[in-house]
Amino acid sequence: MTTLLSASASRLQERLEHTFKDKGLLARALTHRSFSADHNERLEFLGDSVLGLVIADMLYERLRDLPEGDLSRVRANLVRQDTLHQLAVELGLPEVLRLGEGESKSGGQKRPSILADTLEAIIGAVYLDGGFQVAKTLVLRLFQKIDVNPQMQAIGKDAKTELQEWLQGRKMKLPVYRIVDTIGAAHQQTFEVECEIAELKLSERGMGSSRRNAEQSAATMMLQRVKK
Repeated sequence: MTTLLSASASRLQERLEHTFKDKGLLARALTHRSFSADHNERLEFLGDSVLGLVIADMLYERLRDLPEGDLSRVRANLVRQDTLHQLAVELGLPEVLRLGEGESKSGGQKRPSILADTLEAIIGAVYLDGGFQVAKTLVLRLFQKIDVNPQMQAIGKDAKTELQEWLQGRKMKLPVYRIVDTIGAAHQQTFEVECEIAELKLSERGMGSSRRNAEQSAATMMLQRVKK
């Protein structure tokens, strides 16, 4: 992975208020799998966890009277694709994404799933480069304009959150999601994900244009099954 960054990527560091010691981390965070084998999906995995922890900690402090289930719904609304996509656009990520030719021609710079995943990858890269406190400061700054309130829980639950709450209400362990197959060219892949509940000896599969969408599809199938 080259450590040379474009002028626009360098300006991104100003918007992030973080100058990378390891420029290769930022370059990788901006790289889609259609561009290079050294892409951002591992950083996305890491950033997703950092983001979830920071938001959970923030909600625990701000919404002290909300029970666990409602906190989970508020968090799900804050970290859903639509929210992350909007934050990514505000950061100017469309202009700095590194995409393969096919993905670029098909409008990848504007695709919400790609932009949301890239933002998570950047959070992961900042965590590795500067540590948790630096990453936490970034996340809180990104979300500071969003009105966080208990009413957000009324927007509704996504399938993964609803399945999690169903299991927690019965004192069961959370489901495990794993990618079992990817179909198609690198710039236009379809993911197949398995959702497994070991305690019930159940598994269901779902498909989607991103890992996130496939997980939601698998969770939806699992919910339909366990509610029967």
